Amino acid sequence: MMWFDSYGAKGERNGILPAGDGCDFFSSDINIFVIFVCYNMYEILNTRYMKKSYLFLADGFEEVEALATVDVLRRAEMDVTTVSINATREVTGAHGVSVNADCVISDMKLTADTEWLICPGGMPGASNLAACEPLTAMLREHYARGGRVAAICASPAVVLAPLGILDERPATCYPGFESIAAGVDMTGKDVVALDTLVTANGPANTLPFAFAIVSVSKGTQVASDVAAGMLYGK
Repeated sequence: MMWFDSYGAKGERNGILPAGDGCDFFSSDINIFVIFVCYNMYEILNTRYMKKSYLFLADGFEEVEALATVDVLRRAEMDVTTVSINATREVTGAHGVSVNADCVISDMKLTADTEWLICPGGMPGASNLAACEPLTAMLREHYARGGRVAAICASPAVVLAPLGILDERPATCYPGFESIAAGVDMTGKDVVALDTLVTANGPANTLPFAFAIVSVSKGTQVASDVAAGMLYGK
């Protein structure tokens, strides 16, 4: 099942068992110990070097777009941190839902293992994100060096377009905001997924938006497995 326009290749990891009788191999206490150690080393290294993603919250954010996206990414075992652009961790959504973000923007820095910077929509949430200079500087720097950026609803037009991130790339946004993103190829599609850019048009397409992010990062099979586990499309 595909929920978006996607570009890129999917990688798969193959498992290799020792040659010969597998039962004999696993019956050895030494071999079982070796397997145990190797598995735990894999888990430690996988956790330590997992790429990090950040979703930014401003007062007036669209709650569904923010929280459902975080939920899906974490179901896919992606390391995603919520970031308040306020001086405190508390942020209040467009419909009065208050949340405590994982951290405030003054406490985070871009690193080599930063994968996604994600902007939910909502008003005045999108406008507040666009007015946050530390965030806009991060978005410019991250995208310029090949990092991945995602935005939904008003944010593609309000936050990303003025930074030049959408230049010469197809995108989408909440209907009516196209006029403030002059020169951008706003396709009118629900979700547009590129290699380093994912955009979507509004709350109803939050799940396909999040699945697209997972697909770009971890492949379509992982995205499909997460969707199936949520009974998406049933």
